[in-house]
This record gives sequence, C-alpha cells and structure tokens, in this order.
Amino acid sequence: MSGRTWSGARERAVVTRLALSAALLAALLAAPRSARALEGKLGGYLQRIEPHGQDSRDFSRASWGGGLYATFPAPFLGSLLAGSAGFEYANMLSDDKEFQDPQTLLRVVQETRQYYARVFLGPEFGPHGNGFLRPHVGANLACAFYGIHTDVVVPDDYNRQQEIRQSLRYENNAAFGYDVNVGLDLNMGKFSTDGGVRFIKSFNVPQQLGPGSVSINPGYFQIWVGVAVNLSELGRP
Repeated sequence: MSGRTWSGARERAVVTRLALSAALLAALLAAPRSARALEGKLGGYLQRIEPHGQDSRDFSRASWGGGLYATFPAPFLGSLLAGSAGFEYANMLSDDKEFQDPQTLLRVVQETRQYYARVFLGPEFGPHGNGFLRPHVGANLACAFYGIHTDVVVPDDYNRQQEIRQSLRYENNAAFGYDVNVGLDLNMGKFSTDGGVRFIKSFNVPQQLGPGSVSINPGYFQIWVGVAVNLSELGRP
C-alpha cells in the first residue's frame, strides 16, 4: 500500500471513530432515567461557509457543504440545556488552472481539490420542549480535518483514458478548534426546521495552498438550514 493511500485510509478511520464517539457521548448524556420516551432530535443540514480573516481568505474560498447533527435535552434541567453533537463536510476548493507552452502548444492542467470536515460536541441553551419557536445558542469543541490533493494532467483530446496524470501533493491534517452559534428551531410536531449562524475557529492548521510550512489559524462564518425528526413524536398517531 502506498504512503498516500495509507495516509488517506488512516484519516478516514480517525474521522469515523470521532463521529461515532461524538454520537455515542451525546446519546449517553441523554440516556433516559426511566421508561419515558427518548427526547431530542436528529437531523441534517445544508451549509454555506464564508472565510473570515486573512488566513482563511488566502487559503480557502467560500464553499458549500452539509452535515448531520443530534440534540438531546436534559429534562431534569427543565429542557433548557441540551447536549449537541454533529459531523459536517465541505468542499473548500475545486480549482483547475491551464498552462500552455508557447512553442509546442502543449497544454498542462493543474487540478487542486481541498476538503474540510469537522466533528463537534458541546452544550446548547434554549427551550427544547413542545413550543413552536425554540431559539437556541451554543458552543462546541471540535476536531477539524483539512485535506488537499493537487495533480498535474497532460490531457488527451481524443481519448481521456490516455491522459498523463502526476500527483504533486496529497496531504491530510487535523486541528482542534471551537464554534459559537445562534439559531432558531420551528417545531412542527414530528418534524422541525432549524437554521442559524456559527463562527468557527481552528488552531494551528498546516498551511495548505502556499509555500513554506507555517501554520495558520483560520476562521469561518457558517450559515446553515436543516430539517430534523423530533424523537419524542415518533410512534405517535
């Protein structure tokens, strides 16, 4: 197995373990103490991430992505506090640059792809009962994963299978960070719609798209909207 393949497999294994651990911890925080129905919600969302600060603007672009999340309230605190956990992924850069030799007219294409994934876990404050409007604020600790690969391609205009491809860079790195967030949940019975804004910060991320080996501390604003299933309503007519 090549070093590049092993690195990618190892990073995917770490992401999977962290996602499962976060979901398990959130479930344990909300484990029912009696025979009452499980409360909380499970959902998914679409996100838009905007770079904030020079570090982020230099090495990433505004991007789209999605995520999964779970929220489990603590009934013994009046359902005003909940544990929240989730996983999200975004494609932060998809860029092709074409170069042509002025004498031979040979074309070379540089393809760069950069991804961003995050596993997060933390408290969420706000009403988590049966009301229609359920505003909430929260903060999470997170582990973020950045990956980038860059290929140089000599295309074949007649047969794409004959193109010449060489990998210049294949890197995967992890960094710790946090987010603070505010949102609004509209409870419609078995389902709810949720949306909000997060400020996300990561620390000591290896510089991905420029020369040198310095670290950066990127920040992002995230706008997200999603749909969730209210667990307490499952099985009811």
